[in-house]
Amino acid sequence: MPASHSSTWSGVIQQYAEFLPVTSATPIITLLEGNTPLIRVPSFVEAIGGQFELYLKYEGLNPTCSFKDRGMTLAVSKAKERGSEIVVCASTGNTSAAAAAYAARAKMRCVVLLPHGKIALGKLAQALMYGATTIAVEGNFDQALNIVRELGETGKIEVVNSINPFRIEGQKTAAFEICDALGDAPDFHFLPVGNAGNITAYWKGYREYQNAGKSDTLPRMCGWQAAGAAPLVDGHPIEHPNTVATAIRIGNPASWQGAMDAVKQSEGLIDKVTDEEILKAYTLLARTEGIFVEPACAAPLAGLIKAVQRQLIPEGSLVAATMTGHGLKDPDTAIKTAGFEPIVVQPDRDAVMRVIGL
Repeated sequence: MPASHSSTWSGVIQQYAEFLPVTSATPIITLLEGNTPLIRVPSFVEAIGGQFELYLKYEGLNPTCSFKDRGMTLAVSKAKERGSEIVVCASTGNTSAAAAAYAARAKMRCVVLLPHGKIALGKLAQALMYGATTIAVEGNFDQALNIVRELGETGKIEVVNSINPFRIEGQKTAAFEICDALGDAPDFHFLPVGNAGNITAYWKGYREYQNAGKSDTLPRMCGWQAAGAAPLVDGHPIEHPNTVATAIRIGNPASWQGAMDAVKQSEGLIDKVTDEEILKAYTLLARTEGIFVEPACAAPLAGLIKAVQRQLIPEGSLVAATMTGHGLKDPDTAIKTAGFEPIVVQPDRDAVMRVIGL
């Protein structure tokens, strides 16, 4: 990592203030988000038959274990600056965790709307522990977001979903960090697409860094959706989205146009992968590299496997992929997918050795 990414790191707002809509009057609400590792994964690339370098931006090491913290530090800071006392969001999990944490830090109230029964337990636990008023809606994410939009129109409450432009501004800092670490932008950037704020944000960040002379090139943006929740690929909203990757189980993305612009302008692609392909890539990454991510992160990895099969990645390319959240966000899926259970034995050495095969 570059010298600036040191033990004195003070969060993305202070690190990249020149690129963000903040002033001396903005109270900085931070949990020291950002500065996440960019991990080279040669064993994974070898396992999928690739001939390129792949780096994973491991956003699971943010304070609430997902990339959402980057946008939330700015959204909550600006809400505090404007005198708001309550923030609200609809969420499939990660946004609710980040909103609740940063609201607690800012001494603000937080209200989160979640699709009932369709949120990973690790994420629900976070929202509850941070003290958010947590409301389970008998419907999907898109219905919850519609309610949140209506609440925002009352003028009494600050919406911190990615329809809030400050969220996109904060999230673009991940692109800056990748350029800082690599010395330039990658040739390709793969990432999961749900509500589509992240692909929009990364593309914005890469362009701004190039315009500022901080990088020379731009990547091709490659977004991947789950087959059961692929409105951008299918070309129309999905009324009942369904996928094991709960973080991208969204049928009508708020940043639809931003995502499509990013793909078109970068000469990239938007495509979909099945749940079976997602879980295969999810397991392969853990077994080959020791990196545990939430299922949504495996969508772009499954997409990368498809891209290799289609010979879309030239030999020697530099590829980055965003791992949006930590694997412990969704322990149930991990346990179901692992294919192993603890082996129960008597408490003696010989019993253990028999299991090992020694």
